[in-house]
Amino acid sequence: MIWKKVVFLSFAAAVVLLAVFQEGECASVKKTEDGAPNRKESKESLKKIFMQESEASKFFKKRGKRSPKSQDEINAENRQRLSADERRREYYEEQRNEFENYVEEEQDEQQERTREQVEQWRQWHYDGLSPSYLYQRQNI
Repeated sequence: MIWKKVVFLSFAAAVVLLAVFQEGECASVKKTEDGAPNRKESKESLKKIFMQESEASKFFKKRGKRSPKSQDEINAENRQRLSADERRREYYEEQRNEFENYVEEEQDEQQERTREQVEQWRQWHYDGLSPSYLYQRQNI
């Protein structure tokens, strides 16, 4: 039941908007003071937008879908492809370096925590009879 009200309200709003905007000027052909479209301006604007049929056929014959590409087009595409590959390579290299730095820092922190824990364990369990761990290292 609610959906019928929603549909009716949206339809009513669309009708009101169409009635309000019916008198708006067209974007391509402006109307003159008496309300008739200006033929001179419309023909000039059409000349700007559309080209002659002969020019259009020449344009499409120049390069069809199956026609071979010129060397300049091939070179331009290759340059674009190479630059994209270079940017991609630099991006992944940067990401790899950042990850390696992150892993190295994490490993250093983990080794430091492990060393501190081992040192604390040795201090806690030191009985005072044998020399401390630092003096048990052998001189090389």
